[in-house]
Amino acid sequence: MSQYRLNLFVSTEHARRLGELATKKGVSKSSIVAAALASWLSSDAGDQREVAIARRLDRLTRQYERLERDQAILIETVALYVRYYLTVTTPVPEAHQDAARAQGKARFTQFVEQLGRHLLRGHGLLRDVAEQVQPDTARREAAPAESMEGGTP
Repeated sequence: MSQYRLNLFVSTEHARRLGELATKKGVSKSSIVAAALASWLSSDAGDQREVAIARRLDRLTRQYERLERDQAILIETVALYVRYYLTVTTPVPEAHQDAARAQGKARFTQFVEQLGRHLLRGHGLLRDVAEQVQPDTARREAAPAESMEGGTP
C-alpha cells in the first residue's frame, strides 16, 4: 500500500499526548494519526455518532419530561395546600399566639426531620404521589432511572 506524507501542525499539548499514547501502546505516532483519520472519515463513524447522540437526546427528553411532571405536581401541591390553609385556618387570639408559635416551631422541626428521612431513603414523596396517580407510568419510568443509578448507561 502506498503512503502519502503529510506535515501537520498540532498544539504542543496534542503532540505531547500523542507521544505518550504511542509510547504506551508501542506503536508509531503516524499509525495512531492514520487510525484516527480513518475512523473520522469512515461513513460508519458518522452513523455511530448520530445514533449515540440520538440515544442521549432521548434520555434527556425522558429526564426533562419527568422533571416537568414533578414540577407540575409540586406546584399543584403547594397551591392546594395554600388554598386549604388560607380557607380553613382560623386566626389565633392574641393571648394564645406565643403557644401557637411554639407549637408551630415544634411542628416545623418534626417536618424537617421527616423530610430528611425521606431524602435519605432516596424514595421521594413525588414518586409516591406519581405512583398513586399513575401506577403503570411511574413503574416504567423508575426502571430506567434505577438502572442508571447502578452504573449501566
